[in-house]
Amino acid sequence: MAQTRVAVVGSANMDLVAMAPALPRPGETMLGTDFVMVPGGKGANQAIAAVRAGASCAFLGAIGSDSFGVTLKARISAAGVDTGHLRVVYGTSGVALVMVNAAGENAILVTPGANDALTSLTDEELSTVRAADVLVAQLEIPVETVTEAAVAARAAG
Repeated sequence: MAQTRVAVVGSANMDLVAMAPALPRPGETMLGTDFVMVPGGKGANQAIAAVRAGASCAFLGAIGSDSFGVTLKARISAAGVDTGHLRVVYGTSGVALVMVNAAGENAILVTPGANDALTSLTDEELSTVRAADVLVAQLEIPVETVTEAAVAARAAG
């Protein structure tokens, strides 16, 4: 049986996660209990999940020229995802600031950073989408790019 080819057109973010007994109210400063940095973003996570499920996967996205971008690319590549179409744009990578309380409730603020630079797809990227068996996308990148990828995938069957 041939390996399923997946193209993920989406986001990559560095998640900065802080835990505390409660979520701070507006204007309040609170002492946290733990902190972790976790490479993520819905698109990057879906690409890694596709590889773990046995598919070959190409990730089409954008990271910043900052240290978070270096970490994001390393994690995505190490998972076996094809990062040949992962753009590096000058500036910051996407970042999610996540606060989690003792009950597991959270508050999340996402700044798109480089994800907002993915405003269209190149001919080579569109060829990758057309060659895939499955297209996966989410709305953490400009909707016009998601639409462009969906139209190309649909036209290719």
